[in-house]
Amino acid sequence: MSLDIERVTRRPPARVPRPSPNGAAEAFWRTLQALEAEIQDIPHSGGRHAQACAVTAATLEAFWARLQPRGARSWEIPRPVLDQPLPPLPGAASRLAAEAGVIAAQQEPVTGGYMIGELYTALLPSELRARHGIFYTPPALVGRLLALASQAGTDWSVAHVLDPACGGGAFLTPVALRMAAALRAEAPEAVFRHIVGHLRGFELDPFGAWMSQVLLEAALLDLCRSVKKRLPTVVTVCDALTTQPGERRFDLVIGNPPYGRVTLSPDLRETYRRSLYGHANAYGLFMDLAVRWTRPGGTIAYVTPTGFLGGQYFQHLRALMAEEAPPVAVDLVTSRRRVFSGVLQETLLAAYRRNGPRRKASVHVLSLTGEAAAEVVSAGTFSLPSKATDPWLVPRSREQEVLISRLREMPHRLSDYGYKVSTGPLVWNRHKPQLRDATVAGAYPILWSECVTPDGRFEHRTEKKNHSPYLATNPGQEWLLTREPCVLVQRTTAKEQRRRLIAAELPVRFIRKHRAVSVENHLNMVKPIVAAPPVPLRVIAAILNSEIADSVFRCISGSVAVSATELECLPLPPPKEARRLLDLLEAGAPSDAVEGRLRSLYLREKADAAA
Repeated sequence: MSLDIERVTRRPPARVPRPSPNGAAEAFWRTLQALEAEIQDIPHSGGRHAQACAVTAATLEAFWARLQPRGARSWEIPRPVLDQPLPPLPGAASRLAAEAGVIAAQQEPVTGGYMIGELYTALLPSELRARHGIFYTPPALVGRLLALASQAGTDWSVAHVLDPACGGGAFLTPVALRMAAALRAEAPEAVFRHIVGHLRGFELDPFGAWMSQVLLEAALLDLCRSVKKRLPTVVTVCDALTTQPGERRFDLVIGNPPYGRVTLSPDLRETYRRSLYGHANAYGLFMDLAVRWTRPGGTIAYVTPTGFLGGQYFQHLRALMAEEAPPVAVDLVTSRRRVFSGVLQETLLAAYRRNGPRRKASVHVLSLTGEAAAEVVSAGTFSLPSKATDPWLVPRSREQEVLISRLREMPHRLSDYGYKVSTGPLVWNRHKPQLRDATVAGAYPILWSECVTPDGRFEHRTEKKNHSPYLATNPGQEWLLTREPCVLVQRTTAKEQRRRLIAAELPVRFIRKHRAVSVENHLNMVKPIVAAPPVPLRVIAAILNSEIADSVFRCISGSVAVSATELECLPLPPPKEARRLLDLLEAGAPSDAVEGRLRSLYLREKADAAA
């Protein structure tokens, strides 16, 4: 299917055409639900993974058989090379798998392949799926990412293309079809040779690699039959992260790499040391890998979570991309649901230019209205920060683009106010025997995230089942205690909440009464680093609880975490100007007055800000 979403306007939003409804998608998902119920209680030594492979293989066989032309000799489906044979399916499961394959074969190649990929992942054990980040890309996002690659300069008639995590062939198939369309004036033999010589996929999962190869040949079946040749192996079973490019480079590295925290061997950590800081995330490694495999002037086009835009653990990755492959276009997917089944992370589509100039990148907001449909609206542009490791300030709307232009002229941070941010030291489940439901000698109040109310007040309370109000400390556990005033900030908030920044000043009288508190690690603490900070804690709390600061934070944060690093990178008004807010607060001014003063400090003209 060709998704015409390359023409993007500011107003009204561009509409991605959707195929005329025929009930096929609904019929496929009903069949999938029936399959899940059918195999749920079937025992097999290979477990749920083997069953998922067996069902998907049966689906692919029916899919392949349905695509064979009538009246001609059928081609056999390529056989998978697996470590162990697939288990047999009972009759009902086999019939349902065949039904799913027939439905998928009636769709155009991209949608049909997506259906089968979704079937495979839906049947996988959830732990395996999460551990390896196995999620297939909806056709709307595939089409849009290919459009970004085209806009970044990819010429499908000459480009060498690699998908380094191609399981299911979500990108291999549409890339091959674009190559064929770009060469439609050429003889079939030339088109066939071009695709075979210019398209490659890597896949760690042997079954996923086989599925990609089958779906790719199925999409090119008419071409293959016209030249009377089977498609050679395009997909290599390998660990892309340990595969070295040698002298080979690609014009485009594209895909939806796996994500999730991974533990690296010492050798692999050394290989990717330049982009790592602390914990490693799989998709960050694949971004580094793409830089290595892309030729100078080539394009990287990836679907990833937005988490790398901010946060401490991605600072070296941001620096690497800014230096080696600056972004040229970014799409932010507005919905966290309906993008990847069972995934609530925010999603980003981006095109990067290898060794490209650090210019302003275009930004669009993409809203999925279906698996094959989306609306795209311009949100302006963004520039990389002057300090390479800083978060990327990416607007989510035209209004935020104006705000970001002001933020670049605001050099002050919390450190200029005399503060640093640290995470609460108490990891409660490591100290379960020390939790108390009532105060006893040597026990101190535990401050949980719910102690910071949504309207910015401090209230010592426990609302969850495992949250006891007190901690009995042992000798040598002074590090678990806080004896200084601070501002508490919730560490986990979602973009759907009215505010992402939820803060409250920890009252001095509360600390004096209890002598110390223990702050749980779902709270951040904004603590003084000088004896007399130029901006009082009360003002810090007021700024963080303001709507304008919340808008600023949303330009920085790419995940549900409110990290200490992101808080410390938050642009702030000059300390002298911020301190004047104390007069309003002490006079009991309404929140609208405080908000208005802060908005003027953030949004006034550059000349005024410098005065």
